[in-house]
Amino acid sequence: MGKTSKDKRDVYYRLAKEEGWRARSAFKLIHIDDYFKIFKDVRRAVDLCAAPGSWSQVLSKKIGNGEGGENAKIVAVDLQAMAPIEGVFQIQGDITKLSTATQIINHFEGDKADLVVCDGAPDVTGLHDMDEYIQHQLLLAALNITTHVLKEKGTFVAKIFRGKDITFLYAQLSLFFSSVTVAKPPSSRASSIEAFVVCQGYSPPPGYIPNMENPMMGGGYSEEFLKMHGITRMIVPFVALGDLSTFDSDTTIELEGGGLGYKSKDATQLPISPFYEESLSLRRKDALAKTEDMLSKLAVSSGSSSHLDG
Repeated sequence: MGKTSKDKRDVYYRLAKEEGWRARSAFKLIHIDDYFKIFKDVRRAVDLCAAPGSWSQVLSKKIGNGEGGENAKIVAVDLQAMAPIEGVFQIQGDITKLSTATQIINHFEGDKADLVVCDGAPDVTGLHDMDEYIQHQLLLAALNITTHVLKEKGTFVAKIFRGKDITFLYAQLSLFFSSVTVAKPPSSRASSIEAFVVCQGYSPPPGYIPNMENPMMGGGYSEEFLKMHGITRMIVPFVALGDLSTFDSDTTIELEGGGLGYKSKDATQLPISPFYEESLSLRRKDALAKTEDMLSKLAVSSGSSSHLDG
């Protein structure tokens, strides 16, 4: 959340800065909890794909300093480095590796988590079918590690992109949880296909053994879905959280006086090693090379003019 974001006038962007959240996405988890009470009786929580850390901040505040008390333990996992958060143990690792699941369980001293959340999403390409497919694979990777670290009757919350093949994904989730609901928090823009799946009552199928080696989602979704019966074809309820009295996340607000007198706030937490760092460095080198080339040409041109004048 920098100063020049294209969404700088969004109300949740501003509220995040004012309240000290690292990203506006913090409000999405807060709104989900307001409706589903997912933090109730939670002592151990895991935040997958955690960077930059806004959901970990919420967990730290709501569980670490709240109902969870001194015994609360929170683990944040991401491939990228993340600035420290009070009360949050960080693992810089891959959620598709068994070693990461082992590290989580070790931090919980052999116990399993009451809650697993995941706000991870791919860098969108604009090709909707591709973006949805990659997001579904990411969610299933999160579900796969969740089956290793979540206790029975636990809760799993994750971001989804709603698309034409989403019913097969709901069917997969319904195999592992007694209740699966899709939620659209008011802080999530109405124009976005983003939503959040809230899975409660973790209860894996009899005889299921968590395994990182086998992917749970392959091709031919429509064909597979047609073969399903009973609970595997259930329709997942969709819930729009909040009401019309709250902020509109798609509306921007004009600054008073055309922006005069408005003071821009610094980002709550600057990126440690952003993925675009190398790209910026290459751009700077390219711009510097072009500038030097232009100055060289100007110098040659100036020298030629002086020669002719003489």
